[in-house]
Amino acid sequence: MKLGIVGLPNVGKSTLFNAITNAGAQSANYPFCTIEPNVGVVAVPDKRLDKLAEMYEPEKFTPATIEFVDIAGLVKGASKGEGLGNKFLSNIREVDAVVHVVRCFENDDIIHVEGSIDPARDIETIDLELILSDIEVLDRRIDKTKKMIKADKKYQSELEFFERVHEALDAGKPARSVACDEEEAELLASVNLLTNKPIIFAANMSESDFANGIENNPGYLAVKKIADEQHAAVLPICAEIEAEISGMDPEEKELFLADMGLTESGLDRLINACYSLLGLISYLTAGKPEVRAWTIKKGTKAPQAAGKIHSDFERGFIRAEVIAFDDLMACGTMAAAKEKGLVRSEGKEYVMQDGDIVLFRFNV
Repeated sequence: MKLGIVGLPNVGKSTLFNAITNAGAQSANYPFCTIEPNVGVVAVPDKRLDKLAEMYEPEKFTPATIEFVDIAGLVKGASKGEGLGNKFLSNIREVDAVVHVVRCFENDDIIHVEGSIDPARDIETIDLELILSDIEVLDRRIDKTKKMIKADKKYQSELEFFERVHEALDAGKPARSVACDEEEAELLASVNLLTNKPIIFAANMSESDFANGIENNPGYLAVKKIADEQHAAVLPICAEIEAEISGMDPEEKELFLADMGLTESGLDRLINACYSLLGLISYLTAGKPEVRAWTIKKGTKAPQAAGKIHSDFERGFIRAEVIAFDDLMACGTMAAAKEKGLVRSEGKEYVMQDGDIVLFRFNV
């Protein structure tokens, strides 16, 4: 999974990126300090995997990972090549989902590129640049569809749908806000529009905002309203807190978060939100050689899940021996779980569940 972190200059996105990846992206009080997209790979925290590691004491421990890309700051006119516009647009095109960091904190020492704090305006600025880029892309697809209609009238409904999306873009609304059925959603996905990418608005607030209650921050409420309208997710976060805890050991981090009234770090909440947004789950494999998490789409059947490990597993799939994580923990050992009949033999139609512990049987 590849997530692009975007936002106007000086909203805290590089601070957040540094904190969650420890990749050392330069963070400075001026626009474009992130010239090249910085990339950091982060292990997905999974307590189930930790428990399996305690049980098996494996030679290798492999969590699922997420790739974060810190994309250079955007300014007005990016769709026309202003600032680092073209580079920004090409980098964002390559990610699976967008984390849009929006500044909701006041700080006179950190200059805002627009001169004031206004989350709704900031979101609109970036949305507009992405919409303008999408209009160009959609215009080309509409022209192509019109030519296809001359040969075959069946493309008429496709044209009508794309024109409906165009109307939304013209009205300043992102493509993801357009209501569509399953067939139309597939059509929309085929155009690769920037504003159709799943998005999480990360409302970046101060430590005092978290202490006083996020619902008292008008900026956060404005971001939440926009997220609801756009069928997007919103995540209250404090880049400062994330920076403070990034170097702490687990116990120290837990105590610090508890003092702030938090049970999870912003990174954990962000990863959970991204999994939910993209419809992802993890299944686990466990044994002495390796304990590992594998990321798949919700609804994936056993043979296709096996194919994540190796194509031979999918090609020669016989069955999957499956036990739910909670059942294994309750029994204490795999042998005890087998005695109780909790290890199931599942066939090709089995739909994988989050936290399944699996051994695939195959023959090639």
